Amino acid sequence: MTRPELLYGVAAALANVLGATAVISRVHWTLQALDALLSLAAGFLISVSLVDLFPDAIRVAGIAAPGVVLLSYVLVHLTQHTIGQHFHFGEETHAVSHTVSVSALVGLLMHTFVDGVAVASGLQVGTGLGALVFIAVLLHKFPEGLAITSLFLAAGASRGKALLAALALGVTTIAGLLITDQWSFLRTYGLAISAGVTLYVGASNLVPEFQARPGFRIPVSFVAGCALYFAARTVVLA
Repeated sequence: MTRPELLYGVAAALANVLGATAVISRVHWTLQALDALLSLAAGFLISVSLVDLFPDAIRVAGIAAPGVVLLSYVLVHLTQHTIGQHFHFGEETHAVSHTVSVSALVGLLMHTFVDGVAVASGLQVGTGLGALVFIAVLLHKFPEGLAITSLFLAAGASRGKALLAALALGVTTIAGLLITDQWSFLRTYGLAISAGVTLYVGASNLVPEFQARPGFRIPVSFVAGCALYFAARTVVLA
């Protein structure tokens, strides 16, 4: 693992833990603040998947790339509706079963592994793309840690186990970084897989969380996320 990969992996894991700590320490987050963060992240994620990951995936993997992007999107959709169907990017306020919390964790571990694949694949193209993908990953790591921790607590788990669940998400992200460097399949198709999964997280996971919210705060935050992406792109790819 190179130095940037190590730093990105550790930072992503810490963001998961920070989200968990916010729940465990009972820091109060308003629904409006969380929705604004999610909509900002969604704008950034959708932008990086369409503008950078998809075109670079075609350049690296050739004509097979669009099919891999679609297949990745479909597979995430299927797993979200089977393994991790209860999970959503928000604080869980209702009691749930232990089975629900564990199944949500398993589903989310698959996604966080791809987060690591995405960062590593981006870095293989260049440090600029790697940085953009890392920002996209980082933006949803805090609400991800917050969500899985609150879900475990709602299922009756101890604070320690809830914190470990969030930490596991960070560890699988680092695992994705490590394995991509060692597995030729991911070196070739990692960008395409990442494009499909990133697009799903932004458009199908995050957007439904806030789509029905009234007012202009949410659409403004979403557009700000897109603008933030282009501003960051201008800086890191200059």
